[in-house]
Amino acid sequence: MINVISADKRHYNDFGWLKTYWLFSFDTYHDPENNNFGILRVFNDDVIAPHTGFDTHPHREMEIVTIVLSGEVSHKDSMGNSTTIKAGEIQRMSAGSGITHSEYNNADTPLHLCQIWLLPAKRGIAPSYEQRTFLDPQHPNTLIPLVSGNGIAGTLSINCNADIYRLELKKGTRTEYKANGRKVFVYLTNGSVDINGTEVNKNDQGRIGGQDNLILTGKEDSEIILISVE
Repeated sequence: MINVISADKRHYNDFGWLKTYWLFSFDTYHDPENNNFGILRVFNDDVIAPHTGFDTHPHREMEIVTIVLSGEVSHKDSMGNSTTIKAGEIQRMSAGSGITHSEYNNADTPLHLCQIWLLPAKRGIAPSYEQRTFLDPQHPNTLIPLVSGNGIAGTLSINCNADIYRLELKKGTRTEYKANGRKVFVYLTNGSVDINGTEVNKNDQGRIGGQDNLILTGKEDSEIILISVE
């Protein structure tokens, strides 16, 4: 089954400095029918204005992945990390037993990122942090694994049964993903694709279950985030 939720069904908030779409219940938005998809708890699509950001705030017992689409975010946390994450870079933060951090756009241009929260497999672990560059324009039409709790080589490790990929799919080309019956969440940051005969367009999300094999075909040049979860 492929359930497509169109872009206009996302929950939108405009705070002035932050324009954000919440794909699941989050903060002041609560829909008991839309709390999670498997262990995927939060997926926010944020645009942060220049010289603004999130002040220091706490997290516990959550796996947090940040994918920067354009611009750069300055990160500081209670573990002593002080880094900049640029477009094409991925950050993985395991909040574990507790962490505080801040996220700021110190640049003169807007920052566009997606932030993903997943429920941990083990609770009470020590907080940890990883960051890596993954964007590779030499490999279009290939699913690039970014983050994995299942030991996929070259990925950032995560404390849960999930795998996160990005895909740049050119018009008229196709890519296969072996889902093996797992839940698969797809979010299009650009373009339009066909997934097993179902059309998914820019900023749509596909929530997929019970499929062994997914065929993604580019109807346009497209950019996709794919998350496989238990």
